[in-house]
Amino acid sequence: MTQKLFFACLLLATCQNIFADNDDNGSKKTNSKLDTSTPIQLKEVTVVSSSVKRINESAFNAVGVDTKSLQNTTQNLSDALRQVPGVKLRETGGVGSDMQLMLDGFSGKHVKVFIDGVPQEGVGQSFGLNNIPVTYADHIEVYRGVVPVEFGTDAIGGVINVVTKKTARRWYLDASYSYGSFNTHKSNVDFGQYFKNGLTYEINFFQNYSDNNYQIDATGVKHFLEGGGSQQNAKKTERVERLHDAYHNEALVVKLGVLNKSWADRLMLSATLSQSYKEIQTDTRQTVAFGERHRKGWSVMPALEYRKRDLLKGLDVAATLNYNRNMTNNIDTATYEYNWLGDRRYKNGRKGEVSYQDTKAYNDNWNATFRAVYRPVAGHTITLNHLIQSVDRKTNTAIVDLSNSINKVTVKRITGLSYQLAPNDRWNATVFVKNYDQRNSGPLALSGNDNTSYVKTHNDVSTLGYGAAAAYYILRGWQLKLSYERACRLPTTDELFGDNDLERGKFELRPERSHNYNLNMNYSHTFDRQHALYLEGGLIYRLTKDYIKRTTENVSGTYYGAYSNHGRVETKGYNVGLRYDYQRWLSVGGNWTQMDVRDDEKTQETGSKQANLTYGARMPNLPYQFANADMTLRWHDLGGKGNLLSCTYDLFYTHSFPLFSEVYGSASNKMTVPTQTAHNLTLTYAMKHGKYNFSLECHNLTDAKLYDNFNLQKAGRAFYGKVRINIGG
Repeated sequence: MTQKLFFACLLLATCQNIFADNDDNGSKKTNSKLDTSTPIQLKEVTVVSSSVKRINESAFNAVGVDTKSLQNTTQNLSDALRQVPGVKLRETGGVGSDMQLMLDGFSGKHVKVFIDGVPQEGVGQSFGLNNIPVTYADHIEVYRGVVPVEFGTDAIGGVINVVTKKTARRWYLDASYSYGSFNTHKSNVDFGQYFKNGLTYEINFFQNYSDNNYQIDATGVKHFLEGGGSQQNAKKTERVERLHDAYHNEALVVKLGVLNKSWADRLMLSATLSQSYKEIQTDTRQTVAFGERHRKGWSVMPALEYRKRDLLKGLDVAATLNYNRNMTNNIDTATYEYNWLGDRRYKNGRKGEVSYQDTKAYNDNWNATFRAVYRPVAGHTITLNHLIQSVDRKTNTAIVDLSNSINKVTVKRITGLSYQLAPNDRWNATVFVKNYDQRNSGPLALSGNDNTSYVKTHNDVSTLGYGAAAAYYILRGWQLKLSYERACRLPTTDELFGDNDLERGKFELRPERSHNYNLNMNYSHTFDRQHALYLEGGLIYRLTKDYIKRTTENVSGTYYGAYSNHGRVETKGYNVGLRYDYQRWLSVGGNWTQMDVRDDEKTQETGSKQANLTYGARMPNLPYQFANADMTLRWHDLGGKGNLLSCTYDLFYTHSFPLFSEVYGSASNKMTVPTQTAHNLTLTYAMKHGKYNFSLECHNLTDAKLYDNFNLQKAGRAFYGKVRINIGG
């Protein structure tokens, strides 16, 4: 099947000669271009910039999200992705909670995050997509399943690349503040200058704070965690307020460099400082109440970026060097245990609500990338990309000496080479190959003891990946895309060694290998310069071997996250999207995603003859059917020329999905995450062409009960207000 698709891509590329012969009277060029007067939109996001247009027209299953129309909202970068077909945002609670992006059936570590092409793996929790305001980005690139070699990554689910603002402005100031339910405060200040001699600087500061004291439905409200499980056995469910879930983070990004020089288009030195504090209310399944457990951390990240087009004739080069040192401190030293009402009782000398610890994990991360793009003649492009990434984690404690204080080290080297043929605007095709190398070393618990004795061990992994992608405009406005990749994902440091808290690592994990296929069709057209229509649809197929599955383990009444390789997993699905615009005052659309992720392993273990009871069953704890829709109304020049009033309604739907495998238990007691629908309203008034902006938002308008991951409940109805100033020259 792989070879057939590979040749199909090449066949699709060569078909242009046939169509070219049938194109008379000089109409070929006219028919080969996308109607650039047509705005391609995701929600209220109008795709008109050259960068976003380039992403959408590439041969890869990719979409560009322009953030400009979202920057008056309180959304962060992860929120901005919710409207992309196939993307599902999964959170464990309110502001600052753990977050995963699900992309076409893959989630968590399967999806890699980049900022300006620099991988963000291992940078710490204080600088994540759910902490960064949407104003930080110019646009966001989403690659699904098949990833270009330019990113030099081992993602089998896809890539999220945040592209920051790079337009040279004489000076600018963008500042905002918002306040809302649960004592939530968010602020952002971004200012900078560009001088005639090419010197430029930018300073960006943002912060988030929330008590996260929303109400949830908890069982065993008045019980303590005695005897290793009485709280779980208490059946009564009551409405309570989360009492120990405050969060705050602060980040400062400083950039200094030069632009538009003969020897460098862009040379930038930057430094990012961030810190965070998080109280931990419960475990991974909301069965236990904690009253003192908390986590704090910080991150220091200097970086260097260099880019130059035509360094030599037809040769573009780009290089980045990034160092990140971050610390995560998990603290659990309580001498009391708590219930959901905040009552507490002395633990008779025992310390710690889960495990007595005051543990600090220090991560030293290095990322170095080099990319060369060579265009020997028009229509031909050769790209070479190399990434070196290392993570060195050292753990110590303020309580006792750790017997497993052996450093945990992972080193990745990924090299990619691609060739693109694009003789005209009507079609293009790309073939590529990638080489993956990883070396891991760290502590391994000796067998036959209580996991207090460890020895240092290591392993090496090397594998090869390859793929192809092609895009063709079969008719005016109709584009067909076909892509395939034999992809690989190497285990992360957390999966191998845990996070010293609620995640338990497994050093023996094998890399995931996947065959990823995409078939996409999209159409864009403007009628009578008033009506704009955009529609898209896609089919995906994934066959993944050694799939790394995240489950939970119950240890003394507390649930921990755990990882294991799970043989073969088959993913089939589709997504469709539709967008209609009428002039400048109406935009309406939505998308639907259906994913079928099934256990495809016939036996319990490799080489075993014992049947796997979950063969053919749906993989648990994965949403498989979800959708969203929205409508925006705009009133231009309301109250003055250059003013704009807009009202946006959002709807998010998630069908119920099994918490555990569907084959176990009777129909009456199977645990599922219920079907849920959330409604949001946003009202924004922008004055003087967006210089002064005021917004009001209502999230979860109907106060629906919303859940995610292992049935963790999220906030009910909430209100927010925001003020933003955006000026410059």
